[in-house]
Amino acid sequence: MTDALVIVFVKNIKLGTVKTRLAKTIGDYGAFEVYSELVKITEKATNNSHFDKRIYFSDAVVDSKWQNEFKTVQKGIDLGERMYNAFKDGFESGYKKIVLIGSDLPNINSKHIENGIEALEENEVVFGPAEDGGYYLVGMSKLYQTIFLNKPWSQPNLLSLTLQELHKDNIKVATLDTLNDIDTYDDLIASVFYKNNQKLQEKIQQLND
Repeated sequence: MTDALVIVFVKNIKLGTVKTRLAKTIGDYGAFEVYSELVKITEKATNNSHFDKRIYFSDAVVDSKWQNEFKTVQKGIDLGERMYNAFKDGFESGYKKIVLIGSDLPNINSKHIENGIEALEENEVVFGPAEDGGYYLVGMSKLYQTIFLNKPWSQPNLLSLTLQELHKDNIKVATLDTLNDIDTYDDLIASVFYKNNQKLQEKIQQLND
């Protein structure tokens, strides 16, 4: 057991349930293909890090993903409660530094995760900002429930509002590099991830012909 833990939140890859905003443009099958590729990138990034890992699926554990790692299902009514419960379990297991990431970032790598853990040496909380005003990574060296309570999930003021609350409480916070996730068709076609993935381009083209 390491003193640091990486939690990964993964939406189960089901047709019609992933990347729904993107699906409005390229269809459910196209969104399914895109998200499948993003999960592969996330798995590679975490497998390249040397910290303990726990994988939390949205609906059901998938044995073929993150083999030999701790896997379970998220618990809670909304995203905040689900994240809070995952952090709570981690701290109760004895971990001193915990970061949580999602699974839809085309540019994430093990360095982003390492930077998040390292930031917790001198800070109590760390965020990896997303370009849409949310965050792709959140980390803590102790449990702060306020981060997860009554927050505007999926809204552009999520991170700014959370930071305001933490600063008001004099909690020391670090931020990492800003990354962009893939929510819309414009996000997709602008990404290096898509431009460099010829197979994915061909699949989406075929699906939309």
